[in-house]
Amino acid sequence: MLGETARTWLRRWDEQQERYSPDRDERFEVVVDVTRWSLERTAPARPGIVDLGCGTASLATRLARALPHADVVGIDGDPLMLGLAEEAVVGTGARLLLDDLNAPGWADRAAVDGPWHAAVSSTALHWLTPEALTEVYRELAARLAPGGVFVDANNRGPEDSEAVRGLAREIRDRRAERAGRADREDWASWWKAFLAEPELADLVEARSRTAVGRHAFAPPYYPSTQEQTELLLAAGFSAVTTVWQCGDDSVLVAVR
Repeated sequence: MLGETARTWLRRWDEQQERYSPDRDERFEVVVDVTRWSLERTAPARPGIVDLGCGTASLATRLARALPHADVVGIDGDPLMLGLAEEAVVGTGARLLLDDLNAPGWADRAAVDGPWHAAVSSTALHWLTPEALTEVYRELAARLAPGGVFVDANNRGPEDSEAVRGLAREIRDRRAERAGRADREDWASWWKAFLAEPELADLVEARSRTAVGRHAFAPPYYPSTQEQTELLLAAGFSAVTTVWQCGDDSVLVAVR
């Protein structure tokens, strides 16, 4: 456990993320509400929830606290981020798994008892290639129980038009300015300082041996809402809809 060092970096992460998602807390609440709605319909005694690319476990911890009867598993391929997540999940009951969503068999290693009842993600899956994302969607459709949901909170364009995408980004940026969050630490600066933290040296070394640490990934892929909907339907989901949006920041739900 990294103790206070981890807690300091967790706070800085949350503040930095709000620069890009000024309504982040509300967005998390929507994800929790959708997940709760799904569990109430499927009514499992011990529902399984998987958080894909959980990072610091910001979402996984919220789900575990809101749904204490659920088995919440956070999966991420970055040992450094999971080092912070280990501090975040203390006392919540959420579990963490170091694994790569690009690697075959990751779903088997998630070790959720029985069918999955919900899969969630927040600001993470854009690091997958279109091909890898398609495979993840197929895996989710095969694993989720009937009526289960995949809930994805991320920045995405409402359609292919660059003009509309630009408008959506502008609305989000203005929200950040009004909330006093536009001048917060940016993503690149946070990572530069984070990787230089002396107490994290062992985890930084462990990270260097992973695909994430070797930068063995493609540029981020942000599908439009229409593109993502088509991918999910083709993977086997029965319906897809946007349940919350502010600018290009939205929550998309696919029902199995």
